[in-house]
Amino acid sequence: MIDSAHTNSSSSSASSHEDMTDFGFKHVPREEKKPLVRQVFESVAGKYDIMNDAMSLGIHRIWKRIFITELAPRSNLKLLDLAGGTGDITFGWLKRGGGHAILSDINPAMLEVGRERAIKEGLIDRLDVKEIDAESLPFPDASFDRVSIAFGLRNCTDKDAVLREVRRVLKPGGRFCCLEFSKVAVAALSPVYDLWSFQILPKMGKMIAGDSESYQYLAESIRMFPDQDRLADMMREAGLENVKYQNLSGGIVAIHSGWRL
Repeated sequence: MIDSAHTNSSSSSASSHEDMTDFGFKHVPREEKKPLVRQVFESVAGKYDIMNDAMSLGIHRIWKRIFITELAPRSNLKLLDLAGGTGDITFGWLKRGGGHAILSDINPAMLEVGRERAIKEGLIDRLDVKEIDAESLPFPDASFDRVSIAFGLRNCTDKDAVLREVRRVLKPGGRFCCLEFSKVAVAALSPVYDLWSFQILPKMGKMIAGDSESYQYLAESIRMFPDQDRLADMMREAGLENVKYQNLSGGIVAIHSGWRL
């Protein structure tokens, strides 16, 4: 009876642990993460693009240009941009000659900003704007030539499910590219980066967006995200092949890519 009770207790504890996930440095019930992330991005949507420039000193624009080059836009290729937010990757794809694109995000406030930008930039007729959960894509198998996600995978509750769905909707010969904050590979950068992340960013968020907590979450979520090698392994486990990554800015961000063959 003692052994049985111990086993039941251990099983209950394991089950309880599996029902939790990270939200920054906090652990929350899995079902609570999506509403919490939605609240973060609803709070910052109106100032999101301004804050991107401020907190990266404009370098995010260079990262995204490199990322779009990696996607290799062509007019006969169709793109699904996951967690596309206010549209930077989708718009870059279209401006570089890419074919029809779907700008998707789970957050309607972010998508509305993206839709307004698409109208102003004369791109709205070349894309669809859809509210979509990346963990459960409403598309048939083998629907897209390219799938992208930029600075969005770390906010997903079930990252493995996202990667499996990505592989499913890619056409044979299709490619997935992920741009995400990663593990700094240059030791000398770490203390400066930590100071910037945990001291300066929340203060900038308070001053520019009126929200320090969302940018505290940003810094914490970056530290909780799998490092370069672990994410590459996760992509392989999801069935993607020829997986590789390249560090940018000393590993502050990395571009991962893989193919459905």
